[in-house]
Amino acid sequence: MFTDIVAAFTGIAAGFAVGGGFVAFISVLGVLPRVIIMTSQQSKLRSIEWSMILGTLSGTVAMYLPVHFNLAFIVPLLGLLSGVFIGMMAAALTEVLNVIPLITRRLRITGSLELIITAIIAGKVAGSLFYWLIFLPVWKG
Repeated sequence: MFTDIVAAFTGIAAGFAVGGGFVAFISVLGVLPRVIIMTSQQSKLRSIEWSMILGTLSGTVAMYLPVHFNLAFIVPLLGLLSGVFIGMMAAALTEVLNVIPLITRRLRITGSLELIITAIIAGKVAGSLFYWLIFLPVWKG
């Protein structure tokens, strides 16, 4: 009984920590407004806000309810959409913090900023493909 209470408290505390971090990431750093400005979608602000709210709520419901799909094509589609979301958020965070321009100025390689960004993207894609196609199947046996 005591271990169940501790486990429930730990789970709720972890959920609040992750949720608080996500809200801080979106609101305090101004990532979402920056994404909207970068994509010139100011007229669709309400739609974007509601899509984020509904996406978060549906993801939460899907985590706690036994939802089963017999459609094989839905898994790659959800993976693609999740990857696009994470990539957009990472790019917006980089843009907000101006990390890449700062690094290129410090290393005196300002002429090849596009090449550096392309190399970062290619490295992320290669690492993800290695993990999902090689490491995970070998690790699972």
